[in-house]
Amino acid sequence: MLFPDYRPRRLRQNDAFRRMIRETKLSVDDLILPLFAVSGKGVKNPIDSMPGHYQLSTDNLIKTSKKAYELGIPAVMIFGIPDRKDSLATAAYAKDGIVQKATSVLKDKIPGLAVITDVCLCQYTDHGHCGVVDGQIIDNDSTLDLLARAALSHVQAGADMVAPSDMMDGRVAEIRNILDENDFSNIPIMSYAAKYCSAFYGPFRHAADSAPKFGDRRTYQMDPANALEAIREVTMDVEEGADIIMVKPALPYLDIVCRIREEIDLPVAAYNVSGEYAMIKAADKMGWIDGKKVMMETLLGIKRAGADIILTYFAIEAAEELIT
Repeated sequence: MLFPDYRPRRLRQNDAFRRMIRETKLSVDDLILPLFAVSGKGVKNPIDSMPGHYQLSTDNLIKTSKKAYELGIPAVMIFGIPDRKDSLATAAYAKDGIVQKATSVLKDKIPGLAVITDVCLCQYTDHGHCGVVDGQIIDNDSTLDLLARAALSHVQAGADMVAPSDMMDGRVAEIRNILDENDFSNIPIMSYAAKYCSAFYGPFRHAADSAPKFGDRRTYQMDPANALEAIREVTMDVEEGADIIMVKPALPYLDIVCRIREEIDLPVAAYNVSGEYAMIKAADKMGWIDGKKVMMETLLGIKRAGADIILTYFAIEAAEELIT
């Protein structure tokens, strides 16, 4: 079809036509809100690099979660910031751990809200890595049991879904096995299946106090240059029992989201991470962009690339825009 026989602008000339032929629709149903839980009461510590987000004690966690739920956001993702850390991340799988407490309270106060818990060790280890350390090496196989114990403890506290983010080989199968063995075969796993070793995580590591004390995470998180490897990682997690697979970060890896959407028939999630959020907030504050419009365009782009689910720190702001 060539001009003048075909004129694409005919269907762009008014809002009604644009709405009728819109190919991608962003909905509140697509969003998950990440939250940071800490112990105490009345705690609302601002996260400087993530304006509008806080480290929240359970009372304030309930307030924020209720707001999200009332806006129609179906789920929150809980990250814990413990009072103590050690080499074996014992607070990650303790019955009285911060994620376990937060999950129990949220399910009691807002039963209709889906509570998803991040399963990792980095916030809980004194060295800041996502697994057990042997010298300067992250010991993959010794880490699996601890991750499985953490996942089980979250589910026993009431979590509706667990989301392992550590990138240890074999962790999805280990978690699936322990859940099944303890009569939790109904609990789904959302795997951080293609999680890249990214510079976009900086504000999160500040918020969660989870930066590694030595080295970096290149031996377990993916090389940003690799795409075929992402397919292998995702395929492995699907075969091990993942119910939803995730790509993290979102914006620099939209090609990976698209490619996985074409390869895999499970739901695909993408994490619009802290660095992506912080850049938009900073540019908006400087007056260089219209923050709300860029936020909505960003989330729409992630959805257009193929994501069924978007984890985003913009969830409440985006929901407010979507329902007006």
